[in-house]
Parts: sequence; structure tokens; C-alpha cells
Amino acid sequence: MALEDYEIVIGLEVHAELKTESKIFCGCSTRFGDRPNSHVCPVCLGMPGVLPVLNKKALEYAILAGLALNCEIAEWTRFDRKQYFYPDLPKAYQISQLDYPICYRGFVEIPVDERLGTGVRRVGITRVHLEEEAGKSVHSGTSLLDSTYSLEDYNRSGIPLIEIVTEPDLRSPVEARRFLETLKLLLEYTGVSDCKMEEGSLRCDANVSLRPKGETGFGVRCEIKNMNSFKAVETAIQREAERQAELLDAGQAVVPETRGWDETLGSTVFMRSKESSSDYRYFPDPDLVPIVVERDLVERLRGLLPEMPQQRRRRYVEELRIPEYDAVLISGSRPLADYFESVLAVYDGPAKVVANWIMGEFLRLINQRKIEIREAKISPERFAALLKLIDKGQISASAAKEVLEEAFDTGEDPNDIVERRALKQISDQDELAAIVDKVIEANPRAVEDIRSGNHKAIGFVVGQVMRETRGQANPKVVNQLIRERLGL
Repeated sequence: MALEDYEIVIGLEVHAELKTESKIFCGCSTRFGDRPNSHVCPVCLGMPGVLPVLNKKALEYAILAGLALNCEIAEWTRFDRKQYFYPDLPKAYQISQLDYPICYRGFVEIPVDERLGTGVRRVGITRVHLEEEAGKSVHSGTSLLDSTYSLEDYNRSGIPLIEIVTEPDLRSPVEARRFLETLKLLLEYTGVSDCKMEEGSLRCDANVSLRPKGETGFGVRCEIKNMNSFKAVETAIQREAERQAELLDAGQAVVPETRGWDETLGSTVFMRSKESSSDYRYFPDPDLVPIVVERDLVERLRGLLPEMPQQRRRRYVEELRIPEYDAVLISGSRPLADYFESVLAVYDGPAKVVANWIMGEFLRLINQRKIEIREAKISPERFAALLKLIDKGQISASAAKEVLEEAFDTGEDPNDIVERRALKQISDQDELAAIVDKVIEANPRAVEDIRSGNHKAIGFVVGQVMRETRGQANPKVVNQLIRERLGL
């Protein structure tokens, strides 16, 4: 049997770091990239006799995330101790939640993998629970296996996390990637996490099993770790499914285990036998009291939810009349969508004009400079001012690109840039008519070509006028004048 004869069953466990300024049980900073072990204290280092105090903002962010994922919010919740012994966990246990998660029974809808059908797949969210982050091991080699020593950085230890656990509802690697893309977008829209995978603030483990097509029972699952991008998740699940299919076809059993994704080998590799919850010896944390979640708090937080991507996309198409493609691209980033709407608020032209410039030149400069949207120095008001200059015919489209690039880097008013660089377009017909007449007189051969039916030669004459005016003539007006002069 080939892989096509099996159904892939996938469940995901996603960890997202919450965007709080301090850690979940102490006041240490969560700022990324600072000197190792510069944001630590006796609490996050697990010193004897210290007591944790819950960060209220972390609790609120967890509830906000749960609401965005259509979850029910627990009225009563508590923390548990999850025991395991790694150097990056100084207490030798992690404060987490087992039996009473803060959020449960939610769902996210994604497009079905086209190879499996059409429509929307509803992916169940089993739970969303709060826990603390572990530290980071820094190995002397490229991995633990080829290292002679390892160092520990505890800056990350104690950063608040939510773990989002799905039902085994995904049926292909493509759907797993789509779910993660949708989840990332929802978390970014709520503002609870920056979801920067390159900084480790969004991580995913995948549980993968196979069953013969048509069967309803579940196969033996293996967990995949160490996937640091959406593409890696998709590829790793595909390779793991192929590995399991080869075992089953050879009459061998799939053994439950935890496997790592090796990008270089292009395959999953054995890490350890699969643990169960009993291996962690959970018990209620005696240092943290249970939490009663008041309904007033939940409703207040529900009122803070922004317009979500799907609603924004629909509004762009139905109200702003921009194409579906544009709406999907712009709403696919909350900072980009916010910037787009801020420009629209002060620009009285068509939304499609703004969309074209945002998706084209603006995103080109963002990607070229390798910066975040919020780092662009041109304000929405000055972006709108640039578009108004084009609408009034005061600058050409090519000049506008130059002005945008300078304003993007400096924040200078586009009107000032146009004046300083003498980029203002000449649209006055009387002024241009004299120049057009001069060019026509100087280029009789081109004029003869035009009168003989070669209208492409008009472009040459337009070019000569642009040369005479150092590119400042309005091409539309010039074209019109040439046609009038030649009786076309």
C-alpha cells in the first residue's frame, strides 16, 4: 500500500509566548535579545523559599486568545506542577495546567485541502492553557550530540505561554500549515502574541498517525518536534507520514515516540520514547491559589476583541469594492490592514488606488529594508498626501515612486520633497504646447511615420518632450497635444 491508501490524522500542540512586559510569576522583563541571564530573579531561577505571583495581564491575554478561538472560558481554574528534569528548567518542574485549563472546546475553520475535497474544515480546539516557559540551552556544537558543553540562558524562563491543543481533525500536511497560518493571524489580531517564530515565540509540535482509508479508529501516533517554520511543519508531517506508511506496508508496527525534524536529512529522527501525563507526575501547585474567573471580566475582554481577519476581508470586498485577492493580502497582516485603513481615512480617492500602492511600492520597500510596518517613517497622512499629488496631476507615477522612497526613509512631507527636488509635473497646456511644437518641428521623420499610420512613433515624440522638460511634462497632456497638432 502507498501513502495514498492511508488517511493521515494530525493533531497539533502550539505554544505561543504572550506579549506581556513581565514574566508570568515574577516582575522580570520579557524583552528579547538581551545579555544572557540579565532578566532573572530568585523566582524564575527556582530558588528555595520563593513564591510565585500570577501576572494578571497573562491571564487576560489567555482569555482573549480563547475568545478569538471560539472557546468556552472556565469559571474556575488552577495551576499544576509538571515534573521533568532538564537543565533549562531550574525548579525541575514547570507550572502548567492539566485538568482545569483556562479555555476549552473551541474551533478554527480553515479551507479543506483541495486534494481531499472542497469547503471548510472545522478544527476543534481541545484546550488553551497557561504555563511558564523554560530556559534556553546553548550548545557548543551544532547540536547536543556534537557538543562538549552546554550553557543555560534563563532570560526566557518564566515567560508566559499559552499551549493550544487541537483535536485530531487535520487530514493533510497542507491543512496543518493552513491551520497554523490562520492561528498566527488570529493571535496577532488580538495582540496577545507577536508570533515571531524566528525568536521562538510561536512553536508547534505535531502528532501524526495513519489509518487505512475508510476506517474510523486511530492509529499509533508519533510526535514531531523542532519545526521552526510553517514550511518545516508541512514537510516534516509529510515525511513522517511516509515513514509510517513504509513501516505498515512492511508489516512492522509504528512505535509511539517523540521524533525531531532534521532539516538537513529531510526526515524525522528518533529522540525518545513517548511520555504520557503520568510520566510527569502532575499535582496541584500548592503555592498558587485556584482562580475564579468572573463573567464580567470575560465580557469586558470580549468587548476588546478587534474586527477579525475574516470579517475585515469581507468588508473590504463588499464595502470598499476591492478584489478578493487584495482583501486577503491586506487583511493577512493586522499592522498592514491598520495602515491601509489609516491612509483611507484621510484620502478621498478610490480604495483600489490605496490598495495598489500599499501592495506594490510600500510592501516592496518594507521587504527591501527588512523592517516591520510600524518602522516605516512615512505616516498614513503623508502617504495620502502623496496620492493626492498624483490625483491632481502634479507629479508623475514614476516621480511618485521616488518621492515615496524618500518619505518612507525620512518621514518628510511629500510636498516638500517635490518642491525641493523640482519634481512637480507640468500640466499647463499653453506651456507644453510651445514645447510640443518645437519637438514636432525638429523631428519631421517621426511626424511622417505617425501620419503614415505608425502611431507607435508618438511615443518617440512624447519622449523628446519629456527630455526637453527634464521629465516634468504630464505625459497624458503631451500625448493629447501631439494628436491635436497632427490631426489624429
